[in-house]
This record gives sequence, C-alpha cells and structure tokens, in this order.
Amino acid sequence: MLKLAAALSTLFHCAVKRRLFIPYLKQHFFFAGPVVMDISGFTEKGFKRKLAVQALFGKVFYLSEDADTLRLHTLSESGDIETLEKLVDDAGSEEPDDDSVRRFGWSGVTALRCCHRWSWASRPIGGHTVEAAVLGEEKGFIGLCPGERLRSGQVLSLPVFIVFKAPIEVPVSSDKFWLLTENKHLSLPSPFDNKGNYVISLSQLVRWMAAKAEELGVEIYPGFAASEILYDENHRVVGIGTNDMGIAKDGSRKETFQRGLNFYCTGKLTFLAEGCRGSLSEKLIRKYKLREKGQGQHQTYALGIKEVWEIEEEKHKPGAVLHTIGWPLDRKTYGGTFLYHMKDRQVSVGLVIALNYHNPYLSPFDEFQKFKHHPSIKSLLEGGTVLQYGARTLNEGGFQSIPYPVFPGGAIIGCSAGFINVPKIKGTHTAMKSGMLAAEAAFNVLFEGSQLETYWDSLKKSWIWEELYRARNYRPAFEYGLLPGLAFSALERYIFRGNLPLTLKHGKPDHEATEIASHHTPIPYPKPDGLLSFDVPTSLYRSNTNHEHDQPAHLRLRDPNVPQLVNLPKFEGPESRYCPARVYEYVPDEKLGHKLQINAQNCLHCKACDIKDPKQNIEWTLPEGGGGPGYTIM
Repeated sequence: MLKLAAALSTLFHCAVKRRLFIPYLKQHFFFAGPVVMDISGFTEKGFKRKLAVQALFGKVFYLSEDADTLRLHTLSESGDIETLEKLVDDAGSEEPDDDSVRRFGWSGVTALRCCHRWSWASRPIGGHTVEAAVLGEEKGFIGLCPGERLRSGQVLSLPVFIVFKAPIEVPVSSDKFWLLTENKHLSLPSPFDNKGNYVISLSQLVRWMAAKAEELGVEIYPGFAASEILYDENHRVVGIGTNDMGIAKDGSRKETFQRGLNFYCTGKLTFLAEGCRGSLSEKLIRKYKLREKGQGQHQTYALGIKEVWEIEEEKHKPGAVLHTIGWPLDRKTYGGTFLYHMKDRQVSVGLVIALNYHNPYLSPFDEFQKFKHHPSIKSLLEGGTVLQYGARTLNEGGFQSIPYPVFPGGAIIGCSAGFINVPKIKGTHTAMKSGMLAAEAAFNVLFEGSQLETYWDSLKKSWIWEELYRARNYRPAFEYGLLPGLAFSALERYIFRGNLPLTLKHGKPDHEATEIASHHTPIPYPKPDGLLSFDVPTSLYRSNTNHEHDQPAHLRLRDPNVPQLVNLPKFEGPESRYCPARVYEYVPDEKLGHKLQINAQNCLHCKACDIKDPKQNIEWTLPEGGGGPGYTIM
C-alpha cells in the first residue's frame, strides 16, 4: 500500500523547499491514513558564499569553507532551531551570486520544524505494504530528496537517500519484457524505462520514512484504525473517529473493551491517504460525488499477488527486472507478471490480474501458482525458498477515473484517489507527488488564506497529469483482447507518443464484468507440488496474518441471502476463488445444501471482495486495530 508513502512525502516535501522558515506559526492539518500534523512556518535567511547548509530529517550537513568532504552534524533534540539560527547567522547575510548557486545547489538553507502530529495505522508501519517496487530516480522519493552537487575543489554528488541510509540500494541492472506462451518466451521492447531506477522493498522504505517522520515530531499510533469521518453541522469534515476495541463476536463488551476516540480538527484540514479502495475515501467520493466532478468514469481495479523468494547465489542478479504478459492468462484477460531481483539473494515475484475478467471459474491465486512452473521461471526459483506472501488490489482506472480530490475540509491523496501509471505498474512516485502538491496547497490555505482547490489546479499542471494522460489509452485498449491491446499500445507509445486524439473509455465496472458460469467451463488447476507452488494455508502462514478471533466479522453481507440465491446458482460461488486467502468458502448445509462461510481471520485486506462480488453484496469494513497481514520484506 502506498498510503503512508503518500502521506509522509507531504512531510518531507516541506524539508526540501528552498527557504528556511524560522518563526513559529503553529497550525494543524490532518492526515488521515489518517494523519494529523502541526507545521512551523518559514522565512528566508542569507548565507555565506562557501557555506551550504541543508536541514533534513532533524539533521544538518554542510560543506565548510576549507573542507573537501561532507560533514554531517546531528542537531540536539531541544536546540535544533537555535542551532539552525546560529548556522544561518554565522553564514552572514551575503546573498549568493550565480556561481555560488551552481556550486552549492540551493540559494538558501532548508529546514522543517514539526510539532505535535498524530498518525493512525491499523498495523505496525509497513505491515500492510505489499507492492513490489521499482523506484524512479527522477520522480517520487528520489525526486523528492535529490542529491546536491557540493563543490570544494571537486564536484561531490551525494543523493540524500544515500546520506541518510534509506533502504534504496539496488540499481536496476537490466530491464526485460517477455511475451509468454505455455513453454516459451518471446522478448519484446521494454516500455518500462527503468534505467536509473532502483529495486526496493516498499514495506521497508515506508518503515524508514515513518522513523524519519517521527524524528520530525510526527506521532504515529499503530494499532488504531480510523473508521469514521466526523462532520460539523455544515457537512464539512472536521476529523476522524477510531473504532471500538474489545467487542466480542456476539456484540458484547469484553473485559478489554475500549471506546473508540474522536479526533476533531475544527477549522483545519483532513487528508485521506488510505491506499487503493480506501474505506473512508470511498465514502467521501460517493457523498460529495467527487468521481463525477473529476474525470467522470468509474474506477477499475487489479489484484496483485506476490511472493518474496530467497534463491541460489549463482542465479541471483541484483537489479534485474523482468515483466511478462500472456500465459498463464487467457487472451481476454488483462494482466501480467513481474520478477525483481532485490538484495541478499531475494527475488520478488508476482502476478497482477485485472478484476474485470469474465470467467467466474478463474482463480488469481492458482493462476499465480501455475505461472511459477513456466520453464523460464521454474529454472530460477528451483532450489529456493519462499520467505513471504501477500496480496493487494491496485487502481487501474488511470486518467479517466481520477476523482475531484478536494472535499469540504480536506483532500484525498495517493492511491486513495488513484494515480497509478498502469502500463508501467508504478504508483509510488505519483502518490508521493500528490502528497507534495497537497502540502503546498495546505500551507497556502493555512498561512496565506487561499483555497484548497489549488491542489486540484496544481495536479492538472503537474507531471502527474501529463504522465497519466499519455498512458490513458493502454488499459482500456486491452478490452479488445491481448493481441489488439498490444498492437494499439505499440501504436500509442511509438507513433503517437501518448497524444492520440481520442480517449478510450473503460468497459463495465469489474463486478458487472463477471459472466454467468454456464458460459464457461471450470478451469482444472494442477495441485501444488510444495516446491514451486503451494496451497492457500501454507501461503497464508507466510503472510503473518493475524486477527483477534473473538470479534465481529469485518466482512459483512448486505443481504445474507445473495450467496445462496445468486452467487452460487448463477456464478458457482466466485468469492471462493477470487479471494487470495480463501476467506470465503461454501460448506455443506443440511437445509440449504451449501452455505457461505466467512473465515474473516484469514483476510489479507486486499479488498478484492469489496470490488469483484457480482452484486456488490460484500462490504469490507475495518477490523479491530492491529489485525491483518504483517509484511516485513514486501
């Protein structure tokens, strides 16, 4: 999930502005991921020609007049602002000339002083972050924290993420794209442009970012799930509420009962950064008709399933990136696979499948297990071991589905709004940039009296808008099948460069795309061999998923009769197959023949059920805080 990446990038953006804000202009604005924050303001100070000062994450590093090396200084917890002021005063008031700017980067000093901020997360930070990631060098995190060329006799280029030991260590070494048949592969030109990017574990990066945010003063409270939006009498959002804890399955209060808390931010701003299909975000999108106010089309989704393997040393190629399309999916189903070589002999391998597939017998989990037996993949994984398993949905609507992101009292950022570049399967950089733009707009609202609608204006002027516009036709082109989709995509990329004078529309919403079972035949999936392919219980164990058993089910049926009257007779119970954790299963029943049993404790929080159920009868709600998967290396 990209929710914390989007939210935390908003914090970091303040730390790479070109001016240093010293006066204490204490204000609050809410991040709901939710997150609540206070920010200090800024005023510019001069600096001496040969002294470059940058403050970031509570630290300052500078190149002194007679030094050839970068010196890193950690500020004291209580005296950081005073230390910065002294550094600035010592630098003098001389304004830099053009040569100084070229030599030392920014024409000022940068600082962020953050006070009382609150952040809620339902699991330990990064525990729900499952995305495989190839992080772009020029955008997103690396663009957010660029390296500066500091010169004293020579040019020294030190990206900030290296200086502060972020888990961004493996540059992309190769970038391949294959079309798979059942037993062979055909190399195609790679459209992913990964040269200069890095292969990372996003869950580890999010934890690192959270630690840096805490150094800035952000207060993060894992184990508390934001479950309710709070409104004032004018229907303006004024905060969030957490759910009650210690409720038994029967609804009674256990000895551990704790009433949920309401956190009000009257007169301030609430930002929602919940990730794909965010529960609170979707409610606000419907309430304020934000989809209709934006680009207007419905959102469409995909389900990503992923494992992290440890492979044999001689097979490991750090930074190698592979994407495939074609087998094992049929030609009418959009999707593909990825395989990224990380550090320490680890390989991230996964399948992404569009949830507008037609065949109700299709099982994304089993398609993924089958993929690993392809000869070109099997040879790599043989002799290795699986370290972790997970799954998560992602937005695929792209440009056509962007909602108007501003609501009374706040805004939606990151994948809650849906800024993924679908053909490149990348959304980290766009999620972070949206957080940066939201931070700019929020600052102007709180300190300069402007309107938050400037966030929408900034989005449309940013590279996010241009990038998604150029990628807008790839996903809907595959509505016509694999080969027509590939042909159209090549035409759009290499001939029209994303500027085809027409915008394709998405087909039916994902839940309506499911066809009745009588139009299809069951898919005979092979049994797992326990070496390359595995059953669901084994995989689920590797996800570290845990829920308190004695609590009300967080997966709710709007009409308990729909499974027996509709899903089973018409669609052969598709919920028992589209769920990658086998939460839903039909068990024998003396009266009904079969009835739906919900094993909510298995839930990976992927939210496929909330999206794919043919009658939209399943509602995914927040479980008791602390529940869900516990990813560490995803």
